[in-house]
Amino acid sequence: MPRSRCPRPALPVLRWLPRYSRAWLPLDLLAGLAVGLTAVPQALAYAELAGLPLQYGLYSSFMGCFVYCLLGTAKDVTLGPTAIMSLLVSSYTFHQPGYAVLLAFLSGCIQLAMGLLRLGLLLDFISCPVIKGFTSAASITISFNQVKNILGLQEIPRQFFLQVYETLRRIGETRAGDAVLGLSCLAALAGLRAMKSRLPQAAPTEPLAVRISYLIVWITATARNALVVLFAGLVAYSFQVLGSQPFRLTGSIPQGLPAFQPPRFSLAAPNGTVPFHSMVQDMGVGLAVVPLMGLLETVAIAKAFGVANVLGSFVSSFPITGSFGRTAVNAQSGVCTPAGGLVTGALVLLSLAYLTSLFYYIPKAALAAVIISAVVPMFDAGIFRTLWRVKRLDLVPLCVTFLLCFWEVQYGIVAGVLVSGVLLLYSIARPPIKVSEGSVLLVQLGSSLHFPAVEHLRDTVCSRALAAASPAGSVVLDCSHVSSIDYTAVLGLAELLQELRRHGLSLAFCGLQDPVLQVLLSAGLEGFQHFPSWEEAELRAAELGGSRAEPLTSTAESTGLIQ
Repeated sequence: MPRSRCPRPALPVLRWLPRYSRAWLPLDLLAGLAVGLTAVPQALAYAELAGLPLQYGLYSSFMGCFVYCLLGTAKDVTLGPTAIMSLLVSSYTFHQPGYAVLLAFLSGCIQLAMGLLRLGLLLDFISCPVIKGFTSAASITISFNQVKNILGLQEIPRQFFLQVYETLRRIGETRAGDAVLGLSCLAALAGLRAMKSRLPQAAPTEPLAVRISYLIVWITATARNALVVLFAGLVAYSFQVLGSQPFRLTGSIPQGLPAFQPPRFSLAAPNGTVPFHSMVQDMGVGLAVVPLMGLLETVAIAKAFGVANVLGSFVSSFPITGSFGRTAVNAQSGVCTPAGGLVTGALVLLSLAYLTSLFYYIPKAALAAVIISAVVPMFDAGIFRTLWRVKRLDLVPLCVTFLLCFWEVQYGIVAGVLVSGVLLLYSIARPPIKVSEGSVLLVQLGSSLHFPAVEHLRDTVCSRALAAASPAGSVVLDCSHVSSIDYTAVLGLAELLQELRRHGLSLAFCGLQDPVLQVLLSAGLEGFQHFPSWEEAELRAAELGGSRAEPLTSTAESTGLIQ
């Protein structure tokens, strides 16, 4: 008897923890440390981007690590704040922590529901051009948003076009210290990134000194964010000791771990209390955009993301998602299991408990350089050239999304999805139809037949069949590419049969797939004829001299023809 298979554990951690090997431990520790050194400075930077106090970036960076260790299925993925999510949080939470934490809770609930109900198909309607247009526009928006910190400018509006205007108008107020430090950090980050991408792999047969040198260079390049921020902080502290400060600093960050408490469902305001329903109305379409964008590339683990956001809201986290940059660091570090996230989460907690007093001296220009360095690779200039070569019509949703996202993020995404939907519906309403004239008029459908396309098919067939100088006696409709048909399309075909019969022409079908054939037979179309191939239909028409062949009225007869 065949052996029965053991049931798969419901909790993902139980799939790898019982077989955990001690050989994996050093690799998981190294990967967790490398990701942590990247996550801490990015957390501070992304909180600044979201318009929230910097401690909220750290509050958002540890719960996802612990939750994903229990519920994650892909060993490389890391959860935490990202540039895109921070931009969305900035757009929908009015720079108020209460709104941001509530948005994390509600987004987690929506993501959890999508995972349990298997609603990932909703994301299938967001096409690649829309995603590329959004991420490319977000890259420019986020980068320019940080120019003010690079130049040391204050009180610059957050709306993109106003930012551009005010930054250019006040560029003469640039602080030299911030500009020099910010550009130096950008150059250092770019150089370390390039060095890592060109670093050759050290073979195990290489001398020990070579392998150690490779490891030192790799760690330096991987932890470049932490090293650059540390260097900038030391420079700022040195100036502070000397009695001058040419940089704008991040300032005080509260020390200690956040309290574990549910998110607030109402907020105190100067003129009263903002109730829950008013907060939901204020966030508006953000309650759809944020959870959907959070799952865009990782819908397969929607439940883990949902739980991470729900539990994260209990420690004052704003919405988080999978980070591509930190995931890449995790993979390159050789992580073996999701346990590497435990090290990353622990490092963030240690930073909150003991290092926040040191974060006071981090210049804002250094954090701006970290953000710009992280988002510049998101701009995909090659997608425009690729779509021009592959399918130029896809440039329409790409450009619509790209341009409108500079106005408002939600308008760009919604408009791009609508344009993609219109193009999709147009392809359904106007399927490719090829008409060949000979002894019979052969009409070949290139895709399935649905009700928006029926009128187009009728007009095409009638115009060609009736306008011919020597009209053929038969019209053959090749349906070999038609895999589905609806009731309205059946009614349209019945009307087409009647109209052609009034003009002395017959209509025969060929190549019908079995589901479509059964539908047409069930409809009982008068004068319905079907042949396995158009060659047989043409031969039958020639035998009958172009007259209408005997209709096939029974299922058995039609089945015999198919065989």
